[in-house]
Amino acid sequence: MNMKKLKWMTGSLLLASAVLLVPTACEDDEAPALTLVSLTANDIDLNGSTSATGVSTSATIVAEFSTEVDATTVDAISLIRDFDDAAYDVDVTVDGKTVTIEPTTTFSTGTLFNLSFGTGLKSTQGKVLTASIDRTFNTEGTFAVPGAFAQWTFEDNANDVIGSFDPAASGMVAVTYATGRNAASGKAASFNGTTSIIEIPNGDQLMNNGSWTMSVWVKATPHTDDANKGHFVLGLGAFYGFQFEIFDNYNAFKLAASWTNGTNQYGEDIWADGEGNLGWQGWTFSKDFRPTGMNTIIKDKWAHYVFVYDATAKTGTVYLNGEKIKQQDFDNWPDGDAKRSTTGLSYRGVAPEVVNELALGFVQSRAGTLWDAESWGGYAQTSAKHFKGLMDDLIIYKKAITEAEITLMYNSGKP
Repeated sequence: MNMKKLKWMTGSLLLASAVLLVPTACEDDEAPALTLVSLTANDIDLNGSTSATGVSTSATIVAEFSTEVDATTVDAISLIRDFDDAAYDVDVTVDGKTVTIEPTTTFSTGTLFNLSFGTGLKSTQGKVLTASIDRTFNTEGTFAVPGAFAQWTFEDNANDVIGSFDPAASGMVAVTYATGRNAASGKAASFNGTTSIIEIPNGDQLMNNGSWTMSVWVKATPHTDDANKGHFVLGLGAFYGFQFEIFDNYNAFKLAASWTNGTNQYGEDIWADGEGNLGWQGWTFSKDFRPTGMNTIIKDKWAHYVFVYDATAKTGTVYLNGEKIKQQDFDNWPDGDAKRSTTGLSYRGVAPEVVNELALGFVQSRAGTLWDAESWGGYAQTSAKHFKGLMDDLIIYKKAITEAEITLMYNSGKP
């Protein structure tokens, strides 16, 4: 009897164990799978069968999953910039089924990104993705090297799309917006060659005592009163800050700027003469555009101009349409010359002659009095060298961007 009872009890224990195991297995089987339901960047669907385009540089990405996400596993989410395979820093937050992905810095324009949800991502009930989910998208506009300090894309306004360098309403005169050089570039600012100007306050902050780059697309159109009159494309108090000028014959252009060695300030031009001249102080490379001339490339045509100062190498370099066409080395000035110890750009304007406003479309803002009496340099002078044509994608960096990056920018943005 006792033996039967023991046998029954053993069987009962086995049965009880089996019964106890069943709910655990059932609960695991019944836990909902973790799947991606939707993925958007502002109002753009990133979860389609093709790569999304036109994503805003300030977009926030929102992913909706089928079940609540374990916030401790979001390290499985990555955002990779395609052109250099660099990981893009993002802040990821979880609210139930919603995962919000926000870049810590503004997206660069015209850039392909790869967003990946790895298999390490889990639900709160322990379910993992059965396979990695990868989605790609392109940001709006044409490619720009990341890390810009200020950028103007001129999409029906003259606001700085990544910073705070916006003109006041009173700082805009006779500027309109026209179709740009290609579909991706969108609109461009149009200047009439007589009165058009955009004035941006606190221009000195756009300079840097260190490495510096300015990139801009320009289509300079001949003036109706004088087809060979030059263009003051832009200027921050002329050479007391920096100015970009295309010469009268369209066979040369320059960036005239104010520099410092930490103690002294002085002017020096970084310019391309188009004739391969190496006779100027410090010049180490200069492309010769003869016999056809530089004018066949830049007159009434879209062209990409880039000026780079590399504080480490102490070189000033000019690029046209993605190609290095001029370089000068500040170390090649004579011993004892202040320019030999140049460290970067430095604003040295003094009001009222020069006003601290970056003028787009002229060499100085209207409030400045420099060259007021000169027929070519006073804003009110009918014969002044106002810029006539189109301007787009003006970008300023407080770093030296590379030749490879400049080539990428040109190839992405060329007409």
